[in-house]
Amino acid sequence: MQIAGLVNGYHEHIVAAHKQPLFLLLVGFISSFVFIRFSVRMIRAQVRWWPGNITPGGLHIHHMVFGVGCLLVAGIGVFATSGGHPWIDWFGLLFGIGCGLVLDEFALILHLEDVYWSEQGRKSVDAVILGILLTALLLTGYVPLGVVPGEDTRWGLVAVISVNALMSLVALFKGKVWTGLLGIMVPGLSWIGAVRLARPSSPWARWRYAGRPRRRARAQRRERLLHRRADRARTWVFDLIAGAPDKVPAHHAATHRVAEQLAARAAAHLETRSTRTAERAAVQRRRTVQAGRTRSYRTRTRAARRRP
Repeated sequence: MQIAGLVNGYHEHIVAAHKQPLFLLLVGFISSFVFIRFSVRMIRAQVRWWPGNITPGGLHIHHMVFGVGCLLVAGIGVFATSGGHPWIDWFGLLFGIGCGLVLDEFALILHLEDVYWSEQGRKSVDAVILGILLTALLLTGYVPLGVVPGEDTRWGLVAVISVNALMSLVALFKGKVWTGLLGIMVPGLSWIGAVRLARPSSPWARWRYAGRPRRRARAQRRERLLHRRADRARTWVFDLIAGAPDKVPAHHAATHRVAEQLAARAAAHLETRSTRTAERAAVQRRRTVQAGRTRSYRTRTRAARRRP
């Protein structure tokens, strides 16, 4: 009976409401992200029974490349078939798979460096979670501020939407990414983020708190007390989902540059130290030789004086 109820509910709320392509997109999105994260964690753990990276001819092909291919095929396919059934369902699933593969390497696209297992790589998890949440809200029929397409224009509601968009933009500038983005869909959430103090590292703090030391100190104190606790909980959840980042990111160009600079400094320091040691040894030898010559001369002089 429960299975029959689920099937009936699916046909009533998904199929009959013409939301099956969006539902399949969400399924493909979540499935591809879960699969690729499981795959990369198996590769990272060097599990023997799991196939490794795809490296034809020594070239490492990132899964983002396959994601871009899925997005292109799905997008072109929808236009080529005029969005007709059942093609739109299959292309929706393929588009969701492409979204999961591409957004899982969002940080690599943003930084143009392989930062997958570094702290910067956490931006990929942020992008994936945000994409899944927004897609789920659209699937459940949620629209911003309850606006239904096709209704008469209500200018008061348009004004509220405009103010809400402005508040979301302010929240983003204050460094509150989740509050600003989710506030676009959830009224009032971005307003709270826009009114509260900005995070110390945000653009808003650099612009507005430079000449206001007391407010900047309050923002730093709030960052220490509140945001760090939330960041620790967020880090724990992200480690559970995507794996803990490397302490020293592998294949990180900046890290290699710093390591090379440190190695060069160490080599120069050792070379200088060895040169100084050699010079000191040479000076000591010269002094020893001079001291020996002086002693031998004095000994010969005293012997000559003692002779009759």
